[in-house]
Amino acid sequence: MTKGKNKGFGKSGKVVANSIRNVLGGDFIKNESTLRQIPFLLMLAFLALIYIGNSYFAEKNIRKIEKMQRELKELRYEYISVKSEVMHATRQSEIAKQLNSKGIKESTVPPDKIAAEEEK
Repeated sequence: MTKGKNKGFGKSGKVVANSIRNVLGGDFIKNESTLRQIPFLLMLAFLALIYIGNSYFAEKNIRKIEKMQRELKELRYEYISVKSEVMHATRQSEIAKQLNSKGIKESTVPPDKIAAEEEK
């Protein structure tokens, strides 16, 4: 009974052991079928390098975009604060205060309308 069970595992075990021995010993490179696969393996290695490079490039661009978005947000906040300061500084009451400190007073007399006569 035990011989039957070991018999099935024995063949596959020998094949696996042979395969491992061939890979570790370098004998698999001598096979003609392996030599025919070298261009394909080189192409796969090249594609892997391109894939890795593309990943680094994409991550770099993502970091750059995030940095620019943060800068844009900061500039937008600065724009809003400067705009509110300018709106406050250009009010008539603020301008009148600034001119009073320099000795110029706001006119209390409304302007007169000047009418010009038409010539014939």
